[in-house]
Amino acid sequence: MDPLLDRLGRPLETLRISITDRCNFRCVYCMPKEVFGRDHAFLERRELLSFEEIARLAGLFAELGVRRVRITGGEPLVRRDVERLVAMLAELGLELALTTNGSLLPQKAEALAAAGLSRVTVSLDSLDDESFRSLNDVDFPVSRVLDGIEAAAAAGLPVKVNAVVKRGVNDGDVVALAEHFRGSGHVLRFIEYMDVGHTNGWRLDDVVPAKEIVERISERWQLEPLDAARPDETAKRWRYADGAGEIGVIASVTQPFCGGCSRARLSAEGRLYTCLFGRKGHDLRAPLRLGASDEELTETLRGIWGKRTDRYSELRTEETAALPKVEMSYIGG
Repeated sequence: MDPLLDRLGRPLETLRISITDRCNFRCVYCMPKEVFGRDHAFLERRELLSFEEIARLAGLFAELGVRRVRITGGEPLVRRDVERLVAMLAELGLELALTTNGSLLPQKAEALAAAGLSRVTVSLDSLDDESFRSLNDVDFPVSRVLDGIEAAAAAGLPVKVNAVVKRGVNDGDVVALAEHFRGSGHVLRFIEYMDVGHTNGWRLDDVVPAKEIVERISERWQLEPLDAARPDETAKRWRYADGAGEIGVIASVTQPFCGGCSRARLSAEGRLYTCLFGRKGHDLRAPLRLGASDEELTETLRGIWGKRTDRYSELRTEETAALPKVEMSYIGG
């Protein structure tokens, strides 16, 4: 079968699946308390795709060329019995990862590994406890996230650690994060602060360029650039010259990589987005629940991807940043 390509010649290879819009953190760049407070209306359970519906769609995506599935949220581990979904998706034979804030990993890591998860990505923006508690805005201690990382490793799950860097907030923690994870076997990736959604008050001045992050670390330890593992890889990779592992930097703002983007995103309520910065998705839940056949759903997916022209990060300006966009907590990054 010929590969499914969008209008810019990009294949569909990665599917990110948000399984809940809820989270037990209120990170200021993602789900700020002033917006997602007590009165915020989260999705009702009946509005969420069931595990069976998710698995069915993932299977159709796999037939269209998807090779990697990423389970996201909100915080995916707050959804009950998430390991059952992992087991269902593992049957597809795809690379299967899960992104989490790490808070529930001590309880969940072994079950996730046993269910067939390939690896886990943990979000951790600071090692300073006061800063971390301020960033997550629920007074959650950094030590418990570190416990989650160790629990995942003990369960045999490879770990990546993602740190979103914001000027004047946690950019002073870059070298400390690098030092902590050097030699640990875990891959640390720094992410430029992005204008996902329109509730986080993003400004270009808040962005710490990836180039600056690499320079700060290389002043302490010699770094050597690594070749990309695949054409659609989001992170530029560097290894420590002394063999103590590698870091990555994701420069969506200063060095956009739209040209190689092969990712589709499925929201918790079944809307398909072809860009992280999309304004509205395509409803797949309705045809699913109205009895559409696999053939009909597949043709719908082909039509959506075949018309795709998204390249927001290449077009970003201060003006486009202010436009309404899907929230990070809803689409999972």
